[in-house]
Amino acid sequence: MGSKKNVDMSATEDKVKVIEATDAPVNENGEAIKAPKVSAPKRVRSKKYTKIRSQVDKTKKYSVADAISAIKKLSYSKFDGTITLDATVKEVGKLGSVSLPHSTGKSIKVAIVDDALLAEIEAGNIDFDALITTPQFMPKLAKHARVLGPRGLMPNPKNGTVTPKPELKKAELEKGTFDLKTEKKRPVIHVSVGKVSMDDKALAENIEALLNITKGKLQSASIAATMSPSVKLEIAK
Repeated sequence: MGSKKNVDMSATEDKVKVIEATDAPVNENGEAIKAPKVSAPKRVRSKKYTKIRSQVDKTKKYSVADAISAIKKLSYSKFDGTITLDATVKEVGKLGSVSLPHSTGKSIKVAIVDDALLAEIEAGNIDFDALITTPQFMPKLAKHARVLGPRGLMPNPKNGTVTPKPELKKAELEKGTFDLKTEKKRPVIHVSVGKVSMDDKALAENIEALLNITKGKLQSASIAATMSPSVKLEIAK
């Protein structure tokens, strides 16, 4: 009779365990096969955008006045585009409250809590961008926190939306006062400063107001219009 070969069952069991412990595909030795890296698709720009982008010196930093002039020339949308300031700051979080000296062309609908509005919220009708309440309505409003909170609409004493003088706060908010905050996980801000059709001086004053409140916290800034390339701004060190 032929001799029996000794089989190392422990090694076989180990190999089985390795195979069973992973959902990834494995080779003949039980080793996981790494999936090939898939690169994110490159953003394809239109020929018109590419042509206009070539007119911008990527290394140049513009004064506020020159940046506005450049953006107006670079904007090619058929509608009145929005000009946005994009900036990188040193830390994530709130930078302060700011009131731009001129309207950005976007109206803000502000509501003051009363019994009628509470009934509308109860019915799921939320037709406002900001909500203000007097302290006495807070207990009634508390039960709607789960609906209002995730939308950033729950009044808070820290930002002045819980006040004994709601009419004054409403006028302030409608004028354009807002909390300047970064993205949740990145020290980046994006703020609309006006429309392409606005007067250059008004746009400049809105931009300067933002640069002033971020002074000492700002690392870089640029402006761009809807469908236009951006231009870098000179910022004070």
